[in-house]
Amino acid sequence: AAIPAQSPSAMAVAGFYKRPLPSPPAIDFSSLQGKELFREAFQAGTMEGFFNLIAYFQTQAEPAYCGLASLAVVLNALSIDPGRTWKGPWRWYDESMLDCCEPLENVKAKGITFAKLACLAKCAGAEVVTFRSSQSSLAEFRDRIVQCMTSGEKHVIVSYHRRLLGQVAATFSNAA
Repeated sequence: AAIPAQSPSAMAVAGFYKRPLPSPPAIDFSSLQGKELFREAFQAGTMEGFFNLIAYFQTQAEPAYCGLASLAVVLNALSIDPGRTWKGPWRWYDESMLDCCEPLENVKAKGITFAKLACLAKCAGAEVVTFRSSQSSLAEFRDRIVQCMTSGEKHVIVSYHRRLLGQVAATFSNAA
């Protein structure tokens, strides 16, 4: 069993660590409610996309790289060959390889726009369909999510404003 070398209070530093999610609307994935939602979605057949994505999950290397990390996960899940090596002989998408539409230093400083993220996905060879909440209804949005989650061959990256959900930071992207 792993145990901390020092007491947590001795190692505490300023910053964020495991901030509780504002519930509602957010639900902790590992909570009983989160597990129940997962079970229901699995039984309904709407978790096919999850299994392709989770195999390629990676944590973002920089706070502003949420869009890049989400895109790298999706590109790897779609089995799109980057055509160049990541490390050693391995061809695999990583955030550091997603710079054809916006320099990484700019993304690191400011994040990435929805349009530039779509540009990166196209540049990498993905078929991209973009839509904004202002251009569709909630029912249309949910239909698109269900189409992707029942497919396993289609994925969606959602960009949203975290403050509207009571979270820290401005915008965030997640792959589904």
